[in-house]
Amino acid sequence: MTGEKPVLLREFCAENMTCVPASVAAGARRIELCDNLAVGGTTPSAGVIAAAVGFCRPRGVGVMCMVRPRGGDFEYTPEEASIMRADLALAKRAGVTGVVFGCLRDGGLDRPLMGRLVEQAHAAGLEVTMHMAFDELDAVAQRVAIEELAALGVERVLTHGGSAGVPIEKTLPHLKEIVSWANGRLTVLPGGGVTHKNAELVAGELGVSEVHGTR
Repeated sequence: MTGEKPVLLREFCAENMTCVPASVAAGARRIELCDNLAVGGTTPSAGVIAAAVGFCRPRGVGVMCMVRPRGGDFEYTPEEASIMRADLALAKRAGVTGVVFGCLRDGGLDRPLMGRLVEQAHAAGLEVTMHMAFDELDAVAQRVAIEELAALGVERVLTHGGSAGVPIEKTLPHLKEIVSWANGRLTVLPGGGVTHKNAELVAGELGVSEVHGTR
């Protein structure tokens, strides 16, 4: 019906299967699956990926799988890049909806590695989200990165819009800037401090249709 408010897509960040059924029951329509949230998330095990896909896909819930070989920075060696490519292939075989990764180099995107991984993902029919490695960049580099991510065809970028400890309500002005830079070419997915209580407010302030959180 014309004039109806679009339904907000809520993505739940899950470290394992423990909370996935409850989050889906509560209305999550997509799961970002990762391990080791204490270090910002790493690639989950093959068993966890299979279990999540087995539960979610029959219920029409997407599963986005983190591809990150370790905690720490986001500048990866050639050996680590090979691990990421292998993990991406494993996630595809498990039946995920898409993959989540981010590669940096010298204060900006690692364009060559991002390009190879995005090409591999899209060839496999997977969506790509750039994760919060994006927030490690300064504003000038972020604006350049948005152009590069859009050119690569990346579907969305997950961002808090500021330092991790800052409440998301205070990062909304910068998030609005990022949304304006993206200009509809990719989805800006706000996360980090989004809860069931403030999700609608955050989405409404930014004019976005998706939010991401652990609560």
